[in-house]
Amino acid sequence: MKTLAAILLGSFVLAVVGVGGISYALHHFGRGLPDYRQLADYDPPVVTRIHAGDGRLMAEFAKEKRVFVPVAAMPEMVVQAFLSAEDKTFYSHPGVDLPGIVRAAATNVLRWIRGQRPVGASTITQQVAKNFLVGNAVSIERKIKEAILAFRIERAFTKDRILELYLNEIYLGFGAYGAAAAALNYFDKSLDDLTLGEAAFLAGLPKAPNNYHPARRPAAARARRDYVLNRMVDDGHVSRADALREAGKPVVVRKPSEVLVTRADYFVEEVRRELHERFGEDRLYGGGLSVRTTLDTRLQGIADRTLRSGLSVYDRRHGWRGPLGRIESRSGWRRELSRFPFPDDLSEWRPAVVLAVGRDSCTIGFRNGETGVVPLAELQWARRAGQRLGPLVRKAGDVLSPRDVVAVEAVSTDSAGEAYSPGTFALRQMPEVDGALVALDPHTGRVLAMTGGFSKNRSEFNRATQAMRQPGSAFKPFVFLAALDAGFTPASIVLDAPFAINQGAGGRWRPTNYNRKFYGPTPLRTGLEKSRNLMTVRLASNVGMETVAKYAERFGIVDRMPPMLSMSLGSGETTLLRLTTAYAMLVNGGKRIRPTLIDKVQGRNGETVFRHDRRLCAACRAARWDAAVPPRLPDEREEIADSRTAYQIVSMLQGVVERGTGRRVRDARRPLAGKTGTTNESRDAWFVGFSPDLAVGVFVGYDAPRSLGRSETGSSVAAPIFGRFMTEALEERAAVPFRVPPGIRLVRMDLKTGLPARPGARDVILEAFLPNTAPGDPAPEGPDRYGPGGGVSDLY
Repeated sequence: MKTLAAILLGSFVLAVVGVGGISYALHHFGRGLPDYRQLADYDPPVVTRIHAGDGRLMAEFAKEKRVFVPVAAMPEMVVQAFLSAEDKTFYSHPGVDLPGIVRAAATNVLRWIRGQRPVGASTITQQVAKNFLVGNAVSIERKIKEAILAFRIERAFTKDRILELYLNEIYLGFGAYGAAAAALNYFDKSLDDLTLGEAAFLAGLPKAPNNYHPARRPAAARARRDYVLNRMVDDGHVSRADALREAGKPVVVRKPSEVLVTRADYFVEEVRRELHERFGEDRLYGGGLSVRTTLDTRLQGIADRTLRSGLSVYDRRHGWRGPLGRIESRSGWRRELSRFPFPDDLSEWRPAVVLAVGRDSCTIGFRNGETGVVPLAELQWARRAGQRLGPLVRKAGDVLSPRDVVAVEAVSTDSAGEAYSPGTFALRQMPEVDGALVALDPHTGRVLAMTGGFSKNRSEFNRATQAMRQPGSAFKPFVFLAALDAGFTPASIVLDAPFAINQGAGGRWRPTNYNRKFYGPTPLRTGLEKSRNLMTVRLASNVGMETVAKYAERFGIVDRMPPMLSMSLGSGETTLLRLTTAYAMLVNGGKRIRPTLIDKVQGRNGETVFRHDRRLCAACRAARWDAAVPPRLPDEREEIADSRTAYQIVSMLQGVVERGTGRRVRDARRPLAGKTGTTNESRDAWFVGFSPDLAVGVFVGYDAPRSLGRSETGSSVAAPIFGRFMTEALEERAAVPFRVPPGIRLVRMDLKTGLPARPGARDVILEAFLPNTAPGDPAPEGPDRYGPGGGVSDLY
């Protein structure tokens, strides 16, 4: 009896000590633990997606590539696979699996004796506590805190909520967080489309994804998948026959489908910057935003092609600067070529090595082992660059040598249209010059296409939005607009003659025309069409540079313009996007627009968090989708110019294309208007213009400004790019004339004299006049006039 009493007493004391120890441990380690209740409001970081205007995916932004899927929407097979692999008693234990811990302890004793790593016994709830709250530090203290939090989490949340957190948070390798992202990254499938074997493979990854990499460790990946299949059989989730059928298959990884149907790297980067500024870094990279942009994928493709082609054509005019580099090894050229840096956004160009050089062609090789031929006809442009072009190319060896690394492009016909045989390539050269092209809807400001340079991989600098350059003569339309609003007409006579102004300490400023000639009294229209500098300066002097500066600021070309007369010739700096937007406000009738790249942004739950067009339209929701007449929206655009004088400028700019410095654009055979721009020493070349429903700007120049070359102007460099873009862009559209606003009177005028056309006159146009302003009309006050003040003497 005494012995029994002693045993009972001892057991009681041990129990009290044990309970006290456990209580102390719970009290000690339970202090200062993270607040597990934050999981109730936890939204895991989700990918932000950028879509083009037609809904096609363009880009994704994320620190953790995750697709959140509620557990109720996950296939039962996927859930069962993870439970069998990680925690088969998940729905019955209180947060910690005590029998599992005992089994793991016994197993680890044997593994320790054998020198093997110990196994864990963490439940899914403990893993949630680890991943979200306490971290991955390897220590007894962390395991105790993890267990305490697991008990608390189980009391606060449902099992389904805990499982949902786990399946959307866990890292599964291949850059994928959560089961849904892993299904896409490994198998290019949604969870619903996974096979049993694929689900089992994913479920086997949480412990150590890199240990079961299907490409680097295929045997380990397959063994792990088969282990999970066996566990699913033991747990009664699948039949033995189904598991054996899947176990006989290899683990096949499928590359995610290419869904970026068009690259718009510069456009996407501008969108990213705007989202970062508007929503902050956390929402951009983890907020699950769905961004619908303004991009037109067809126009973007045309913009990329035409800009690159135009820059290359200009560059080839100035000669061949030599190969990209050389390969040293004769036998290992493929390996060396594969390591050679080459922009991957130049999809039409390929790097190649010259294998052999003959008289009339050379043989080239590619990274994949293919070969091709560059005929002499595709090398003859490559005269050596220098102060003067080198001698004519008469044989292939004049240009290339064996082991040269060059850029080439596949070609199917020669310059005469004769067909080449397959495998024929043309020599290409990375241009040193760069440029930009932007296209937008002149009525809304929606940017439809933007390319900020030859290659974003070569330079991330966006010349459409970041390059501040002088527009030169491309600014002149706004000087002429100020003059029209001041009372001039397109037929007003202005003197084209030497002009000088005393600038004080700066000396006398004497602007000249491009060709150094003077033309005397000339109609205003002709001055703009022929881009006469002296007429423009004299006109700005008469109107007043303070007035001209206000127009530049009102149209958003600059924020603030010094009222200096030289500014009338475009010596102030602006960006291509700003100037193109200003031109768009001419063709839309003088209505203010603001350029935008984003139509709408939705949050992770589908709510609209940003919309560019904030107009309300109650009739839009009630209207039938197939209604013949769409609902009318209110026009809330601010009027910043008289629509009639804006149309007069449009008409004059149409003359620039038909008869003036923009004649190269006529090949588009569409109603087009625009203006060239060339700065001093031909450092910048511009063409900005529009059709009735599309405004486009082109800029070409060196990043470190220097001359584009003698006789290189906006007409020779930028206008051909604009013309080719417009030809392709408008190919599928009906030709629409420029819209004439009410209050415009069209009069037959002699183009040369600026007087009403006589019968039989040759150079006759329909000139646009405001009421009572055409020659011969009674003026509101006083006699007939060509300009303010009743004549032209003010401008002589």
